[in-house]
Amino acid sequence: MDLNPTAEDRAFRTEVRRWLETNVPTGDVKTLDERKAWHRKLYEAGYVGMLWPKEYGGWGRTPMQQAIVQDEMARLGAPPPINGLGIGFIGPTIIVHGTDWQKQRYLKKMLTAEEIWCQLYSEPNAGSDLASLKTRAEDQGDHFLVNGQKIWTSSGPIADWGILLARTDGKAAKHKGISCVLLHMRQPGVEVRPLRQITGSSLFSEVFMTNARAEKRDLIGNLNQGWEIAQTTLGWERGANSLGRVTRYAVAFNQLVRATKELRRGGKPLLEDAAVRARLGKAYAELEVQRYAAEQRLPGRRVVHHQALLHGVRETLLRARARDPRAVRPARLRARGVRGHRHLLRRARHVGDRVPLVARRHDLLGLLGDPEEHHRGARARPAQGSARGPPEGLTPWTSRSAPTSSS
Repeated sequence: MDLNPTAEDRAFRTEVRRWLETNVPTGDVKTLDERKAWHRKLYEAGYVGMLWPKEYGGWGRTPMQQAIVQDEMARLGAPPPINGLGIGFIGPTIIVHGTDWQKQRYLKKMLTAEEIWCQLYSEPNAGSDLASLKTRAEDQGDHFLVNGQKIWTSSGPIADWGILLARTDGKAAKHKGISCVLLHMRQPGVEVRPLRQITGSSLFSEVFMTNARAEKRDLIGNLNQGWEIAQTTLGWERGANSLGRVTRYAVAFNQLVRATKELRRGGKPLLEDAAVRARLGKAYAELEVQRYAAEQRLPGRRVVHHQALLHGVRETLLRARARDPRAVRPARLRARGVRGHRHLLRRARHVGDRVPLVARRHDLLGLLGDPEEHHRGARARPAQGSARGPPEGLTPWTSRSAPTSSS
């Protein structure tokens, strides 16, 4: 792969770097309003929705330009934009399968974070076997009546809308009777309960729908076409965001390095510990391989067969592509990303184990708290049934008592 930047790439990087150095917030961005304001500033600068078509509010930039923005944000530790699920793969799904009305109604507000989105796919007994979902959407003429439960919902407490998979034909084969519909999250029939994880954070929620209403105009595609549409969404989630995922890991890695410079053991910085340095080196090498694998997917990159560093990755991906060019290749990249995340977690835990009391102040064990990745390996409390109360210390909310800031 030819990773040498073009003159245009170098000029764009200089432009992005200057803008970020001038505009990155100096303090913490914590509340929902603060995060939305920063997101809007990024969008107006042209750094959110870069690959989206201009007719839907995007900027029509190149994948490499988006990669440069992500890289520069990681370098400075800039706060990420909000609404990643909507912009990353729910919006692109609407662009592919949605009606003109849906595109005009939802996409621009998604880009500007005026409306936050979540994904309502997984259920307590339908995670890896998604087609076994039980949530029902009953046809009521001009709308659907939705009843059921979803779990592992990232951004649930702050979401205004969700993309929902629900069963609309109970007699059809399980893959055939599912539809995809957009659901308004801030209505009386929707209840969101945060799930507390072993880390103490609540990155996910379970969502209960009791006679919730979904309009017929918000049906994506045709009735009972939900499984096909879900493959579009999951394709974006697994593969298209692979470079952005590496960038998030790079931010966490830089935070880990800074912590090892400040933490001390035996009167010396922890970074001087040979074992810690070795593990940091391995983590950095793993990140670089993931970055190269992700950049290989960018249009216009020239593959160089003799590059030994990428040879194993390239051959694996090519074999996968030969079997299923639409799904297997992104799945391979997705699996590699999850493995890389676990490796980084182990590095952070190793540092934390060396000086546990001080490490807690640096939040080393939580610094890689990416909702999308924790979704795959979370150790949350069991889902609470609708007849039982929420986990201890957590208060359920509906649209009438929505939080004003994110946790």
